Amino acid sequence: MESSRSNSAKRIDLSFFFENSLFLVLGAAIALIWANVANSYASDGYNAFVHWDIAHFLGFGHGDAHGGEAGGHHGFTIHFLVNDILMAMFFAIAAKEVWEALLPGGPLSNLRKAATPLLATLGGVAGPALIYLAGTTLLGRNDTLGAGWAVPCATDIAFSLLVARMIFGGGHAAISFLLLLAIADDAIGLMILAVFYPSAETNFAWLGFTVAAIASGMAMNRAGVRNFWWYLAIPGVLSWVSFYMAGIHAALGLVPIIPTLPHAKTDLGFFAKGEDARTDTLNAFEHWWKHPVELILGMFALVNAGVVFSSVGTGTGLVLLGLFVGKPLGIGLMTLLAVRSFKLEMPEGMNMRHVIVLGCIASLGFTVALFVSTAAFPTPGPIQDSVKMGALMSFLAPVTAFAMAWVLGIRPACFGERKRAAATRAHKQPKAHKQHAL
Repeated sequence: MESSRSNSAKRIDLSFFFENSLFLVLGAAIALIWANVANSYASDGYNAFVHWDIAHFLGFGHGDAHGGEAGGHHGFTIHFLVNDILMAMFFAIAAKEVWEALLPGGPLSNLRKAATPLLATLGGVAGPALIYLAGTTLLGRNDTLGAGWAVPCATDIAFSLLVARMIFGGGHAAISFLLLLAIADDAIGLMILAVFYPSAETNFAWLGFTVAAIASGMAMNRAGVRNFWWYLAIPGVLSWVSFYMAGIHAALGLVPIIPTLPHAKTDLGFFAKGEDARTDTLNAFEHWWKHPVELILGMFALVNAGVVFSSVGTGTGLVLLGLFVGKPLGIGLMTLLAVRSFKLEMPEGMNMRHVIVLGCIASLGFTVALFVSTAAFPTPGPIQDSVKMGALMSFLAPVTAFAMAWVLGIRPACFGERKRAAATRAHKQPKAHKQHAL
């Protein structure tokens, strides 16, 4: 009996790690400690680990057939394995969420209802970018730091959702507003990465293979292929190779084939109980990869978050200004414009106070912000590290969000739940015990 309880507790603890992206936090913590150990050999060991050439170790020589560093691509290193290959699964699942949101019943299927959060999303992208670029212009650093304008545009769905639930409670309309904003932000982020951050000189001829990948996926769909592994093995590999050879970031390589997987014709919406029970190919793909992707994110943090604390610099300040000032300002102003000028509606139960707090929560960029840092500044060095530090320090967003909630009179739900739990326990105590406590 005790053994079964112990096993159940372990499963619950592990699920908590998966559901709250704690492997990502753990990977980042290990990377930061490893890179900042006082012993310089440890820091050198971290960099050697990240850039360890797997191909050379396996006896395939140094670099790759595409020209190595000289061709704009690096060798088959740990960094390349994680950022360009494994992270393709993360972006594939992000694309799946965007695609389903566009289906009938999905939050993006009715533009009238989605218009307000979509405009807020535009503000949440434009605000940080403009603040960042204004900063680089005033400081005369456009030539060295201007490429990082998209770093503060990101919003981390998992962590921002966790913070929003702590502040608003699980059933508040602000949660759905934030989720829709974050999904639309992901869609814009995918386009920004594809268009503005090529991994090498763009060769559009290779995109013909992307078209072939989509066509093969559609043909497999019509032929009744239901196992998602076939879609990954044939159109998926073909699409990934086409992106890599075309100079578009290879981590986006699986995005074009996601709509070709057999999927439900409608979307049940956010938090629908029936979502986990769906067995179509697209949902089967997400259900299988959901937990492995959390482990991949942990590896991503491990190979990207190893920045020495002395790297704090101009890039750090610009990213933080974009996130903590530009993000809430852009979201707030565009939502106000939607409601006042365009006469659009805000979800019932929400007002501008909630929107401002949401803007502060959305300042938590971390995962995609860290990814864009490496895409914007592919050469390791002080500039890349200073911008990365800004992405890492976006973890301070919950502090500003909780502070803003208190200032605006929104009492965090998590505190209320603790009080209610304490009151319940006190009510259940024997009267004599309560007198003793007094």
